[in-house]
Amino acid sequence: MVSQTSVDLFKSELPLEEEVIALPEDGALGLILVDVINGFCTVGAGNLAPREPNQQILGMVEECSRLASLFCGRKWPVLAFIDSHHPNKPEDPYPPHCIAGTDESNLVPALRWIEDEENVTVRRKDCFDGYLGSIQEDGSNVFADWIKRNQLKSILVAGICTDICVLDFVSSTLSARNLGLLKPLQDVIVYSRGCATFNVPRNTKGSLPHPQEMMHHVGLYMAKERGARIAEELIFGSSANEA
Repeated sequence: MVSQTSVDLFKSELPLEEEVIALPEDGALGLILVDVINGFCTVGAGNLAPREPNQQILGMVEECSRLASLFCGRKWPVLAFIDSHHPNKPEDPYPPHCIAGTDESNLVPALRWIEDEENVTVRRKDCFDGYLGSIQEDGSNVFADWIKRNQLKSILVAGICTDICVLDFVSSTLSARNLGLLKPLQDVIVYSRGCATFNVPRNTKGSLPHPQEMMHHVGLYMAKERGARIAEELIFGSSANEA
C-alpha cells in the first residue's frame, strides 16, 4: 500500500490547480460519461471490476448519476460511451473484459435509466479512446457529429478510468479541436470528483502497480497539460445548483 505521505509528496511535485467552474446555461454544453459500466464499477462484475467496494469509484458513480439527472432535467445533450468488446479482439495488455452482450458491458444500475431519455446518445466503443471508438464504417464520427448537431461550445467529461479512457478521449478531442475538426467546441472540462480509476498494489503478480490516488492525479494532471480545464466543483448558472 502506498502511504498517504508518499501520495502527498507526489502531488506536491506535480501540483494541480483545479477550478470552481460556473457552467453555461445557454444550451451549448454537453455531458460525456465515459464507461460508467458494470465491468469497471460494480464489485465482482468482471476481470477489471473492483474486488471490493471502492470509495473513489462509488463517489464517481454518484457524481455521474447526479450530473445525468441535472442534464436530463434540462434536456441538455448527454453522450454515454460504453466499453463493448468482441471476444476475438483483445485489448492488450488487459484481460478479456466488457464483452458485447454481457452485463459487464451495461451501464451501472444507477444510470440504466438514461438509455430511455431523448437527450441521451449511447455509443458502444471497442477501444480505450471514445473519439476513435466513434468512427463508423463510412468514416463519419458519432462524437463529432453530436458536437456539430448540438452546436456545443463546451463539454463536461466524467467517468472511468481517469488516466486511461478518460485521458485518451480528452487528449484526442483536444487535438481534434485544435485542428478545427470539432467546431464550435471550445472548452473541454474534466470534473475531478466525477472521475475515478482503479487500484493495483505493488507486487501483484502479472500486473503493473497502479496506485489509485496517484494515477487519478496523473490523469487529471495530463489532461490539464493537454489543454483541458479541471473542475473540482461545478455551479450551474445563476441558480448555483452545485453538482
